[in-house]
Amino acid sequence: MAEHKSGIVAAIQMVSGHDIKANLDEAARLLKSAAKAGARVAVLPENFAVLSTEMMLEQGQEEIDNKGRIRRFLAEQAALLGIWIVGGSLPIAARPEGQKIKDRVRASCLVFDNGGRQVARYDKIHLFDAMVEDAHGQYRESDTFEPGSAVVTVDTPVGVLGLAICYDLRFPELFRALRAKGAEWIALPSAFTYNTGEAHWQALMRARAIENQVWMVGPGQGGQNSPRRRTYGHSMICDPWGRIVTEMGEGPGLVTGELDQQRLSEIRDRMPVWTHRRL
Repeated sequence: MAEHKSGIVAAIQMVSGHDIKANLDEAARLLKSAAKAGARVAVLPENFAVLSTEMMLEQGQEEIDNKGRIRRFLAEQAALLGIWIVGGSLPIAARPEGQKIKDRVRASCLVFDNGGRQVARYDKIHLFDAMVEDAHGQYRESDTFEPGSAVVTVDTPVGVLGLAICYDLRFPELFRALRAKGAEWIALPSAFTYNTGEAHWQALMRARAIENQVWMVGPGQGGQNSPRRRTYGHSMICDPWGRIVTEMGEGPGLVTGELDQQRLSEIRDRMPVWTHRRL
C-alpha cells in the first residue's frame, strides 16, 4: 500500500423497535455522538430503522429511489455531520440496476460520503433461514428478502472498505473475495440473535480478521427489541491480528477505534499468508 490511511471509526449499537421515526431519532443521536468522538466513518447496525418483518415490504417500496425516507435520512446526516456513514441495512424493493422486485426486497447496505453522496451499495448475499432456541424460534429471511450476488468494496478516508451483513459472517469465502478486491477493513452491520451471538459472535469476528488480515468493525442490535426478539449486541472492533480493540455489552451506544493501516501493512508484511495460499 503506497498510502496508509488511518482514522477513527465508530460502531453504533442500537435496540431498534417497530417505530421507524423513533429508530431514526435514536440513530441521529448516536451518529452525532460518533461525530463528536472524532469518527471519520460511522457504521450503523443491521435493520437500524426497520426491524419488523411485516414493515419491510411496504418500506422497501418507498426506498426504491433516493427520495425514500431512510435514504434521505442517511444522506442528510452524512452531510450535516461531515462524516461517512455505512448505513447498516434497509429494505429496497429494487435491484442495484434499478429493476423493481415483486413480493420481496433486498437487504441493502448503503454507504454515503461526508457530502451526503451515495458511493456504494451492497445487498446481503446470505439469508438467515434457521431454527434458534429462543422465543422467536424460526427465522426465514428468504421469505422476505431476495439475496444479492455482488462483492462490494469502496475506498474510504480510512482505507478500502469491504461490505458484509450479519449472517454473511459465517461464510469465509465472501471475506476472501473482499480481501482479493483490496479490502483493508470490513464493516459487518448485524442483528445476531442472543443465542447465536453468545455462542459464535466473538469467535467468528476474530476468525475473519485473522484469516484475511483486515480490521473488522461489527455494530449490532443489542437488547430486547420486541417481546419475542432479543439481540446479542457486543458491538466490537477487531484488529488484523484478531485482537479485540473495543467491545461493549447490551444497550444503545457506540464504540470507537482507530484503524491504523500502517499496523495492517506491518502485519501483512511479517506474515504474508496471502502469498502462501496453495488452494
